[in-house]
Amino acid sequence: MYKISLITGDGIGPELSESVTELLHVINDKIGVKLEISTVEAGDNTLKKTGKALPDSTLDTIKKSDVCLKAPVGESAADVIVVLRRMLDLYANIRPAKSYPNMPALKENIDLVIVRENTEDLYTGMEFDVGKTAIALRTISEHASKRIAKYAFMTARQRNGKKKVTCVHKSNVMRKTDGLFARSCAEVAKDFGDISFDQMYVDACAMNLIRQPDSFDVIVTTNLFGDILSDEAAQVVGGLGMAPAANIGEKFALFEPVHGAAFDIAGKQAANPSSFILSTKMMFEWLAMKNNDAKSVKVAKMIEEAVYGVVGEGFRTKDVGGNKTTKEFTQKVISKLT
Repeated sequence: MYKISLITGDGIGPELSESVTELLHVINDKIGVKLEISTVEAGDNTLKKTGKALPDSTLDTIKKSDVCLKAPVGESAADVIVVLRRMLDLYANIRPAKSYPNMPALKENIDLVIVRENTEDLYTGMEFDVGKTAIALRTISEHASKRIAKYAFMTARQRNGKKKVTCVHKSNVMRKTDGLFARSCAEVAKDFGDISFDQMYVDACAMNLIRQPDSFDVIVTTNLFGDILSDEAAQVVGGLGMAPAANIGEKFALFEPVHGAAFDIAGKQAANPSSFILSTKMMFEWLAMKNNDAKSVKVAKMIEEAVYGVVGEGFRTKDVGGNKTTKEFTQKVISKLT
């Protein structure tokens, strides 16, 4: 049995959490992967109620679970997900971008993954004031750079893609920090002769994600660049509603939709739950790999095929130009599982 902690979040988070919970109950009851789900709170509403965006009780439950699912939270996101990434050393942020039928992707055959270093860079929060000047310190280490590069090459080796890793940086300007990152990736590349390797400046990458998105396989990059490029890539394949994400460490992982809490449509049953459902698919892939669990491999494939089939039929929620509710979309996905 797998113990899953579920952060229900803010805005549309509770609605998406209901969708995923229903999906997990069906997987437990009818497919036979046994799951124990513990619902926990974190985010803006929790901050108002308890004075902490990430209460100790929530953190304790997460630490006792096998894996965590996290719905989007609001303005307190930095006090939730950034803290969890660093506290649990979830060093690899994995964001696939794949074109699905009947979604407004720029091309039909896009299938790439952005592997983003998740613990360093400007996101460590080392900022301070000197008079009327604000200063931020950027940290890039050889250890973290080589660790994320190795993860990227392993990802390229496991995928049915082009077997290519593109290291994205800006070493022509930030010669020390990005220079170290680029050199570290190039050094790791020597151990993966079966994977092709190239490098690209971040501005050129941003352009080519629009111009030739189907030319990429695996992109490995630093924290800030990865955050920006992964949102761009999500829009290239049709929007954040189809964009799942993983935060993976050596022993633990957290899975979440890329998008935010979307307070403007909260409570309206208008949100596309695909991003969170596909994040759940990634969760089962990770559980399968970690535990050598063939049944979880099967579940992951079933979830993706179900989502692919539903959108392939033109079944879309209101936020992406359709007329279906979040619950109706979820039920349609579940119907294809059973």
